[in-house]
Amino acid sequence: MDNLIDSIRSDLKSQATEQNRIAGERFFKENVKLYGLKAAQVQTIAKHYFSSQVKMMSKSEMLALSEQLWQSGFMEETFIACYFTERFVKHFSPEDFVTLEEWVKKYINNWASCDTFCNHTIGDMLMLHPQLIEKVKLWAKSNNRWVRRAAAVSFIVPARKGLFHNHIVDIATMLLTDSDDMVQKGYGWMLKATSQSNQELVFNFVMSNKAKMPRTALRYAIEKMPLELKAKAMAK
Repeated sequence: MDNLIDSIRSDLKSQATEQNRIAGERFFKENVKLYGLKAAQVQTIAKHYFSSQVKMMSKSEMLALSEQLWQSGFMEETFIACYFTERFVKHFSPEDFVTLEEWVKKYINNWASCDTFCNHTIGDMLMLHPQLIEKVKLWAKSNNRWVRRAAAVSFIVPARKGLFHNHIVDIATMLLTDSDDMVQKGYGWMLKATSQSNQELVFNFVMSNKAKMPRTALRYAIEKMPLELKAKAMAK
């Protein structure tokens, strides 16, 4: 395991540039740790190690490896961990959610790691094990901005598939007046994804709540709608 971690980190360091690191930091208001690679480079490294070693691991070995990558705090290592867990998700049981939830609460500290992990690994878990939905909905009550954002973005992929709309409305209602812009963008994005399969539901939600709904969330929610519906939603 240690040799594998060292090898991954060696590859990341060898391909990193200061130019990419500085460019990457511009996407974040908070401090982030970056080696300085482009997303495609990280993806190539993740694919290589998954196909050559990780896919042959047991679930417990893969989770241990992924947690070590999360612990480093480096964005690129986080993305590699997310790549591994996404490809193992069909092997996860509801009991494994305890570990995944712990990672959300313990390690996520920026929008990129939040969205990468929750869009796919958590979203896939919800589709495979819908009994976990109520646990994720509780995240909307967290004091941690990233956990609240995670509550919303975990439903984006299911929303696009036309799933869990009643739960999505519940989460949007819980987050409706959240003052954090990253949470507003997260639940607005969730509603936008929902509008792709149920435009009427999202439009009605927006019209019923627009007096209290932050404009940031509202704009995200209606982004895919026809111009006439957008005009109605944006009207004072």
